[in-house]
Amino acid sequence: MDFGFTTAAYVVAAILFILSLGGLSGQESAKRAVWYGIVGMALAVLATLIGPGAGLWPASIILIGLGGAIGYQLAMRVQMTQMPELVAAMHSLVGLAAVFVGYIAHIELGRVMAMDEASAKALDGFAALLAKKDAVEVAILRVELFLGVFIGAVTFTGSVIAYGKLAGKVDSAAKKLPGGHILNAAAAGLSLLCLVWYFNTGGFFPLFVMTLAALFIGYHLIMGIGGADMPVVVSMLNSYSGWAAAAIGFSLGNDLLIVVGALVGSSGAILSYIMCKAMNRSFISVILGGFGGPAGEQMAVEGEQVAIEAEGVATALNEADSVIIIPGYGMAVAQAQQGVAELVRKLRAKGKNVRFAIHPVAGRLPGHMNVLLAEAKVPYDIVMEMDEINEDFPETDVAIVIGSNDIVNPAAQDDPNSPIAGMPVLECWRAKQVFVSKRGQGTGYSGIENPLFFKENTRMFYGDAKASLDKLLPMID
Repeated sequence: MDFGFTTAAYVVAAILFILSLGGLSGQESAKRAVWYGIVGMALAVLATLIGPGAGLWPASIILIGLGGAIGYQLAMRVQMTQMPELVAAMHSLVGLAAVFVGYIAHIELGRVMAMDEASAKALDGFAALLAKKDAVEVAILRVELFLGVFIGAVTFTGSVIAYGKLAGKVDSAAKKLPGGHILNAAAAGLSLLCLVWYFNTGGFFPLFVMTLAALFIGYHLIMGIGGADMPVVVSMLNSYSGWAAAAIGFSLGNDLLIVVGALVGSSGAILSYIMCKAMNRSFISVILGGFGGPAGEQMAVEGEQVAIEAEGVATALNEADSVIIIPGYGMAVAQAQQGVAELVRKLRAKGKNVRFAIHPVAGRLPGHMNVLLAEAKVPYDIVMEMDEINEDFPETDVAIVIGSNDIVNPAAQDDPNSPIAGMPVLECWRAKQVFVSKRGQGTGYSGIENPLFFKENTRMFYGDAKASLDKLLPMID
């Protein structure tokens, strides 16, 4: 096959990827968008396998089959509650791949440059591409290769730590080594010196030293970010993985890898910025590992949490005309979305106005709650974003919070020393009655106490969310 076919296939694949990203912006078009992405990736892989420079067919087929089998098994076994850590783990693989590809490109460049002109003319594939480069192009390649390895290494260790925090294997609290941000700055400065060194010499040692520094930066950056910011971290690492792929695409001369990497990198960066804005976080602060933030003592929470049984909740719901449900990660953990959907169907059948309020960072992954509700076949038109529904709480009879903490925490407005101070939240406490479905009295994943649980119009509906709903549903008449 010639370059014409490969280029045409890459163009079609790129268009499909763009359509896929566009379709993912809406629940109704998301399923079609996923198929666009699948077809685009299949076309890209096929064009690469049969295009110029193709070879090592047995190894390629075995690796593709092995990767597909592992991916299928993961997709079938992973619960929706585990999707955030699965995404973080996948990002780590992208980063590691970028490091390996960069190292291989470095080795191949050294091998080609050591050949005489006659031997170089007999090369094919990526080696032939390297043999045609002049001194300036080789220098540019070194910079591209270096950046790809750097971003990939940061993405790898950062994603591994993010996975650990999301999976509960690493403490979710923000932690830094003695020296804090100075260590990050020193590692970044060392990497910059290594870039100059590698640019001038092309030696392996500066590339290796930079890799170690980048691995440390990824580890220390994400360790310094607390659990409340983890949804932003997942999106940010998605962006990093895209830029790593784009940088390696430049090194390999692969146009599609450049386009796809740029799409993933830019979309992830935009989403991270939107989420930071929704949390009133500085984007720079988050990506630098939680730089800054309140330093004073948090306000003490007074009062007590008052519990209520299913009978009391059922009575309030049967008498209510308007209900707003606020889902959070606790709903995902309990796999209670089907019970929630059944509750909504029963209440709507009685003519009640029932809607969902979704905070931009609810759950531990962008769009986490929307996916769960769509899975339970909740109508799209009653799933409202925070800005659409926040003003309706004062006219709402009952607000039900299922497994949420930070996104309904009034301390964001009332306590300037709270870790979430200034973060826009769902003001459910303005409803006439608030019921909070929660396992116990703990502070939750982010470790921040919530004054909502102590307010006079709030009642705590303790227990597993799914079991609580199963007890509640027969009482809705």
